[in-house]
Amino acid sequence: MTDNSSQNPDDAATDGDRAANDAVTDGDRAVDDAVTDGGRAAGDAATDGGVAATAAQKHNDIDYLGAEVNILNPSTPYMRDHLRIVWTGFTIWVLAVWGPVTLTRLAPGPMTETMPILGFPLHYFLVAFGAPTSALILSFWYSRKRDALDEKYGIDHGTADVAATDGGSDE
Repeated sequence: MTDNSSQNPDDAATDGDRAANDAVTDGDRAVDDAVTDGGRAAGDAATDGGVAATAAQKHNDIDYLGAEVNILNPSTPYMRDHLRIVWTGFTIWVLAVWGPVTLTRLAPGPMTETMPILGFPLHYFLVAFGAPTSALILSFWYSRKRDALDEKYGIDHGTADVAATDGGSDE
């Protein structure tokens, strides 16, 4: 090793023609890299390993077992977002199921007229076909929204350890 008493410590000649903030001098990492500052570089996209988004990181920090569960006033962001999806789906379901019945009561003339193509009264068709079909569509919609919500908060159902149904033995 050479004596560096006559040169500045950050001189390129003292470290093999590399500057002090060069990536090679600190183990192939830049000075502002997350590893050099304890894993928390400001603005560094890889501070959490590139896995968890902001919402997912907050989700990981919440103690859900100790959190109060209140369906009307949820205590966590995940529960609030999920409740918003549930209430939206419930509102659409109420309109799809009870809308035709209510319209038949309020406007019996147009709702009881026979449809020209199918030959059924409109209220009968909306209740018999519209309500079950809307329930299927809502099920698909809820599934997609819940998957998106789980992805937003970093919840992965595929990695959970599942107990064996035969008493715990693996085969």
